[in-house]
Amino acid sequence: MKPLPQGTGPLVVRTDFSNQVAWEAIRVTIETPNEEGFVAYAEFLDDPAYAGSTADELLTLDPPGDLLAVVDQVSIISPEMALLVVDLRKERGRRFRMIATEFWGIENNLSISNMDFFEFADSVDDDGVFRGF
Repeated sequence: MKPLPQGTGPLVVRTDFSNQVAWEAIRVTIETPNEEGFVAYAEFLDDPAYAGSTADELLTLDPPGDLLAVVDQVSIISPEMALLVVDLRKERGRRFRMIATEFWGIENNLSISNMDFFEFADSVDDDGVFRGF
């Protein structure tokens, strides 16, 4: 598999290419500041070379940053745009889903070591999706 780019921010990797409009909506949602002005800093990877890749496969490519976000089929079809986020630090490989509007929170807090991945992972709703505190 093609190596991942080694940038500074967390990667948001597109692995489902079935709906361009949904992908663009996810990007815009992540890039849009919330009502308090907080915004996620992320690098978007829109490369068909990663089509169908799993989180485990992407982990073997040593992604940069504190977390990896995967935009897979579930993300594309979910009305809430539920991204798969994966820890790259203390509990490497631990994962959960989070709605795209909350991505700023995990990215901002992990990047300044204000919170740990587990605090988000342990706060998912009964369906396994994090929707905020």
